[in-house]
Amino acid sequence: MMDWTDRHCRMFHRQLTRHALLYSEMVTALAIRHGDRERLLGLSPAEQPVALQIGGSEPGLLAEAAKWGEDYGYAEINLNVGCPSDRVQNGRFGACLMAEPELVRDCLGAMRNAVRLPVTVKCRIGIDDQDEEEDFTRFVETVMQAGVSTFIVHARKAWLKGLSPKENREVPPLNYGRVHRLKQRHPELTVVINGGIGSLEEAEEQLKHVDGVMLGRAAYNTPWLLHEVDHRFFGAAAEEVSPIEIVARMKPYVAEQLAKGVWLQNITRHMLGLFHGLPGGRLWRRVLSEEASRPGAGLEVLDKAVEQVASRLKPQAIAAE
Repeated sequence: MMDWTDRHCRMFHRQLTRHALLYSEMVTALAIRHGDRERLLGLSPAEQPVALQIGGSEPGLLAEAAKWGEDYGYAEINLNVGCPSDRVQNGRFGACLMAEPELVRDCLGAMRNAVRLPVTVKCRIGIDDQDEEEDFTRFVETVMQAGVSTFIVHARKAWLKGLSPKENREVPPLNYGRVHRLKQRHPELTVVINGGIGSLEEAEEQLKHVDGVMLGRAAYNTPWLLHEVDHRFFGAAAEEVSPIEIVARMKPYVAEQLAKGVWLQNITRHMLGLFHGLPGGRLWRRVLSEEASRPGAGLEVLDKAVEQVASRLKPQAIAAE
């Protein structure tokens, strides 16, 4: 998710789940060629497994970007043809490419030839006036010719004109059945569903029909749900951990980044939802929102925010005992 799942966000989410595959922000192939690659692609082994999500429409350039991703150590390379934002359309990548399945096929083919890693595609079930059955079937079966076997599908159309990116995540109706039919038609594919899935219970229901579930806003806005993922979906032993312990796990990383000149706010903005729905959650967000952006803000801000929450969680814990 652009501007959301940066390396700080991924490090935070990795404290909550060791096994879920995390995705980078979408990075354009052109930026990878000409930009600051360490800033754009740098990741810590502690974040793994992480998929690099790339945007672009030039096969040669995408192949080059995929190779850079492999060299930086990513576990998967993903081509995003589902993002509907204006700046994506103006660069001729993202969801507008669903109108050109042959080009998407050629792009993915070039990427697969450049790396040994799995190459996957993220898409919608269509754009604008495309038919969600016939046109989406043609898109998938054309792209399959490149040898791609994993499709991450946002189960709604993208309207390239008239809707903002935010509206495109909410207004076009969800059609989970269309994604389920893709798996039924092509059982040999790995089909991962995305869009509007807000809980692990909903994810479990989807897994009756598809191979995987991608969580976006739910994982970002209510990250505490991720702490159950390893036990419920990967067979790991249940871990007795509290949100306060997750903050403690993050502190060494935060201190390291502060020493490198990173502003505290750049990290804590991803942690605002950790205590969502718990006593003290609003105070947690308030302290971080008001104080983490100040010049020189350090670990004392996290400590203060935790104190605000802990003083309200303690009576609840005593009552539960």
